[in-house]
Amino acid sequence: MLDSNKDSLKLEAMKRIVAMIARGKNASDLFPAVVKNVACKNIEVKKLVYVYLVRYAEEQQDLALLSISTFQRGLKDPNQLIRASALRVLSSIRVTIIVPIMMLAIKEAASDMSPYVRKTAAHAIPKLYSLDPEQKDQLIEVIEKLLADKTTLVAGSVVMAFEEVCPERIDLIHKNYRKLCNLLIDVEEWGQVVIINMLTRYARTQFLNPNINENLLEEGCDKTFYGSDGNDDDEEDKDKGEAAALAKRKPYVMDPDHRLLLRNTKPLLQSRNAAVVMAVAQLYFHLAPKAEVGVIAKALVRLLRSHSEVQYVVLQNVATMTIKRRGMFEPYLKSFYIRSTDPTQIKVLKLEVLTNLANETNISTILREFQTYIKSMDKDFVAATIQAIGRCATNIGEVRDTCLNGLVQLLSNRDELVVAESVVVIKKLLQMQPEKHSDIIKHMAKLTDNIQVPMARASILWLIGEYCEHVPKIAPDVLRKMAKSFTNEEDIVKLQILNLAAKLYLTNSKQTKLLTQYVLNLAKYDQNYDIRDRARFIRQLIVPTEKSGALSKYAKKLFLALKPAPVLESPFKDRDHFQLGSLSHLLNAKAGGYQELPDWPEAAPDPSVRNVEVPEWTKCSSREKRKEKKVEKPFYSDSEGESGPTESADSESYSSGSDSGSGSAESSGSESQESEEASDSEEEVKDTKKKKKKEELKKPVQRSESEQSSEEEVRKRARKQKQQKSDSESESDNDSDSESSPSESEDSESEVDVKNKKKAVQSKAPPKPVTKESKKEMSLLDLDDFEAAPSPQVTPVNSFLSSSLATDLEGLSLSDSVLSPTAISPPGAQKSYELLHRITGEGLSVEYCFSRQPFGPDANMVAVQMQFVNSAAADAKNLHMEDVKLQSGMRVKEFPEIELLPAGETATAVMGIDFCDSTQAANFQLCTHSRKFFVSIQPPVGELMKPVFMTENEFKKEQGQLMGMNEITEKLTLGANCRNEHAIVQKVTAAANLSRVPCGSDKECSPALGLSAPPFRVHRFGGRTASGGSLVLVTVASEEDGAARLTLNCDKMVIGTMLVKDVLLALTQ
Repeated sequence: MLDSNKDSLKLEAMKRIVAMIARGKNASDLFPAVVKNVACKNIEVKKLVYVYLVRYAEEQQDLALLSISTFQRGLKDPNQLIRASALRVLSSIRVTIIVPIMMLAIKEAASDMSPYVRKTAAHAIPKLYSLDPEQKDQLIEVIEKLLADKTTLVAGSVVMAFEEVCPERIDLIHKNYRKLCNLLIDVEEWGQVVIINMLTRYARTQFLNPNINENLLEEGCDKTFYGSDGNDDDEEDKDKGEAAALAKRKPYVMDPDHRLLLRNTKPLLQSRNAAVVMAVAQLYFHLAPKAEVGVIAKALVRLLRSHSEVQYVVLQNVATMTIKRRGMFEPYLKSFYIRSTDPTQIKVLKLEVLTNLANETNISTILREFQTYIKSMDKDFVAATIQAIGRCATNIGEVRDTCLNGLVQLLSNRDELVVAESVVVIKKLLQMQPEKHSDIIKHMAKLTDNIQVPMARASILWLIGEYCEHVPKIAPDVLRKMAKSFTNEEDIVKLQILNLAAKLYLTNSKQTKLLTQYVLNLAKYDQNYDIRDRARFIRQLIVPTEKSGALSKYAKKLFLALKPAPVLESPFKDRDHFQLGSLSHLLNAKAGGYQELPDWPEAAPDPSVRNVEVPEWTKCSSREKRKEKKVEKPFYSDSEGESGPTESADSESYSSGSDSGSGSAESSGSESQESEEASDSEEEVKDTKKKKKKEELKKPVQRSESEQSSEEEVRKRARKQKQQKSDSESESDNDSDSESSPSESEDSESEVDVKNKKKAVQSKAPPKPVTKESKKEMSLLDLDDFEAAPSPQVTPVNSFLSSSLATDLEGLSLSDSVLSPTAISPPGAQKSYELLHRITGEGLSVEYCFSRQPFGPDANMVAVQMQFVNSAAADAKNLHMEDVKLQSGMRVKEFPEIELLPAGETATAVMGIDFCDSTQAANFQLCTHSRKFFVSIQPPVGELMKPVFMTENEFKKEQGQLMGMNEITEKLTLGANCRNEHAIVQKVTAAANLSRVPCGSDKECSPALGLSAPPFRVHRFGGRTASGGSLVLVTVASEEDGAARLTLNCDKMVIGTMLVKDVLLALTQ
C-alpha cells in the first residue's frame, strides 16, 4: 500500500501504522518504506509520515538523514502544519552533524508568520540544547526573541525552553514580566503551569517578603521574653536597640508588579485543570501576604473530589501547608474526613491533615472520628490512626490522659497489630509522666505472654527496664520469662532483653545476677554479630574484673540516665523548603532538574527594569522643569511640547524653519530664555511680515539646500542681536500672552500660522510660484472643533504648505479661503505617476498623484487626484471608467464623468480607492467617446496610510505594545544632504503619509536606541493604515556623524517590511 500510486491507499496504510504505534507495537521495520513517502504531495499523508518519523527518527538516524533535504523544503511549505512538522522531525534526529541545519531552521521558524510554527521552534530549542550544549548562546538569542512574542500560543512553550536552557538568566524576564502576567489567563493550561512556576522563582528574587514585618515582630517578642530572665545589662541594651530598629522600620508596601502577579493568577484558581490550581496555590503560599493566602483553601478542597492520583498530590501539599497555615483549612475540617472507599495512602494523608488541624476546640470531634477509624479492616490505616492519636495527645496536653486511657483499652483488642501499635504509642506517652502511670506499666508487663509483634515486645521490655524502680517485683520475673525464650526471639527483642538484664543487675543485683550472666552467655554465641558485640560490651561494663577500665565506675550513669521524652512530629514539618507542587516536594528529596526556591532579598531590586511601555527614555532637566510649570504657562506656549496637536504642528514647523526654537532653550537649560526667544520670534514675525512676503515672491523658483542653510544662519544671527536689544520687551509680551483672553490667544495663533507659511515656503524642496490666494490669512479653529468637517470634494494641498506641515494640519478644520477650489496646485506638488502616455492615448495623457487628503465619501479610501491633458487636435468627450478589476477586498469610488475636454485644455478629477492595505494594483478601463485604454494604479506602500495625531507619551505607550515580531530595526548612515532635522522630517514624510509626533526635547539619552554615545536626535512619526486602521510608528534616532537607527512598529509585517525599505532608501540617498 505504501508503494501504491494512489494517495488514498498510502493514507490508509499510514493510518494503520500510526494506530500500531499508538497501541505500543513496534513499527520500526517499516521505516524505509515510510521514509520514501516523505516527499508525497498529499498533505494528509505527509502529516502522518512526519508523525511516524518523529517517533523513529532517533533509532534510524542514517535513513532519516537521507531525507533532510525534504525536511528543509518542508520548512518553506505554505502550510503551517507542514512547516511545523518538518521542524519537529528535524529536531528529533539526534545527530551532531546536522546541528547547524537545526539551528538555522529554528532561527527561521522563530520569525515565522504562524504562531504555531514559532511554538514548534520553542519546543525544538531544548532538544538542540541537549544535543549540543555549546549552542547555548545562540539559543538564548532565539529565546529572547520569542519571549517578546505577544501570542499566547508561544508564551508557555518559550518559558519552558527558558527553564530548560537558561533558568539563571532572570534578566531576560524583566522586560517581559508584565506581558506574561497579562497573557497568563489566555495561555493554554500546561503553559500556565510552567509560567506560574517560573514567575514564583522570579518574584522571590525581585520582591520583598510581604510577611517580613510580622516575622520580625514575632522574633522580637521571643527575644524580649527570654531576655527578661537574665540580669545582664548588655543583653537588655541589645534588646532595646533591636526594639528601636523594629519601630523605625518602614511599613511594608507591596510592589505594584507583585500585586499584578497575585491579581492575575487568582482567577486561575477556578481552572478545570488541577495542575493549574496547584501551581497558583503554591504561588500564593510562597509569595502572598498571610492575610491573602486563605483564598487557595477552597480551590484545593475542591480538588479533593477528583481522582485519587490528584487527591494524593493535593493532600501532600495541604499537609505541608497546614503545619504553618493551620487556620485557613480549619473551616473545611469535614472535607478531610475519611471515606471507606479511599485508598490507604489517601487515608493516611487525610489523617496527617486532621492531626495537624487538631486544637483545643475541635479535638473532641477529631478523637470521635479516630475511634471510628480504629474499627476499620485496613490494618495499616488502623496503625496510622493510633499514631495520630498519640500525636494529638502529645500536642494537646488537656487530652493526654483521655488518649492514654483510650489506648490502654485498645490493649485488650483481639487484633494483635492494634495492640502492638498501641503499646508503641503508649510507651512514648508514658515517657512524659512515668511516675503517674505505674499501673499501666504493670498492665503492659502482663502482655508479654500474648503479644508476638517484635516491636511491641521490645517496647514493653524497654519500659520495664527504664522504670524498673516503679515495678520492682514484676521486672525480675519478666526477665526470667524472657531468658527462657531468648534464643527464639527476634534481634530487636534480644537487644532489649540484654538492656533489661543490665539495668536490673545494676539496681537489683541480688535477684538478677545469675539471670544476667545466663543471658550474657546466651548472647555471646548468638548468630547476629550486633548481639554478640552488645553482650561483650555490657559484660565488661557491669561485671567488674581486674581488666575493667575506668568506664565501669560510670555504668549506672550510662544505663540509667534520664532520657528526654520523644517528640512526635509530622513527617511533613520541613518539606516546605522544597517548592510546593514539585516532584522534589512529593518525594522529599531533590529530583533532577529541580530549581531551588530562592530566599527573599534583603533590599528590593530596582523595579524600573520591568518598565517596558517603551524603552525608558532619560528625560533632560529642562524637560522636567517644563512639566512642573505646565499649569502656569499659556496653553499655546511654544515652549511646551505636549499641549495639543495644533501647538505641536506649529512648534515643529517653526523649529524646522529655524534653529532658534526650543532646542536652543534646552541647551541653555533655562525657562526664561526659552520664553524670551519665543516672544522675540513672534515680534520678528509682526515687524517683518510684509517685507518677507515680497522677498519670497521675488525669489527664484529653485534653490539649493546650501543656500537655504546660509539664509537660516543669517536669520539666526539677526534674531540673536534682536534678542539682546529687547529682553525687557519680550518678557512683558510673554507675560501679557500668558494672561490673555481666548480671543487674544486665537490672534496669536493666527500669527504663528503666518510664520508657519513663510517657513514652509523656504523648506519646500521644489517650491512653485505662489498664487494670489496664498496671500490670504490661514487660521486654525479652536481645539474644541478638532474633528474634521466632511468636505464634498477633496482638493490638493495648497502650494504654500510644506508636506510635513500639511500632514500635521490634517484632521483639523481649515477655513474655506484656504482650501478653496481655486487654490488647487498643479500635480507637481506631490509626486506624479503616469497613467496614460499621450502617444498611447492618441493625444490624451493622464497623470495621477496621491493627494494625501481625506476622501470625503469614504474615510477608508485613498484619494487619487488625476490630471487629464488633451494634446490632440480634437475634443475628448465622455471621459469615464469601466470594467474595474480588483483583488479581493478592494473597492473603488469612480471619478465623476468629464463630459467635454477641449483640445489643449486640462481637467482634474478625484477618485477613491480602498487598497485593503495591500500594494496590489487597481486595474480598469479609461474610456472616451471613441476609445478604451487599459490602465492600472499601483500605490507605493507609504501612500496606504493616513497621519494620526498623538502625543509623545501616547506614541511610547503604543510602541510598547508593538514589540517583538511587530518591530523592525535597521541601522543606517544618513545621506550627506539628510543630516539636519528638517531634511529627515521631509524625507520620511515624503516616503510615507505620516505625521510628526511632537517631542519634548530635541535630544534624548537612551542606550536602548542602540547607538554609540548620547545624546541622539530622535524623530517620531505616526499613522494608521487607511483601510484596516493598523498603527504604523516610525522612529529615527540619529547622531551628529550621520549614524542612525530606524525602528518601525506595525502589526502588519508585510507593510512594515516594505515601508522600512522605502524609508531607508529615502534617508540614505
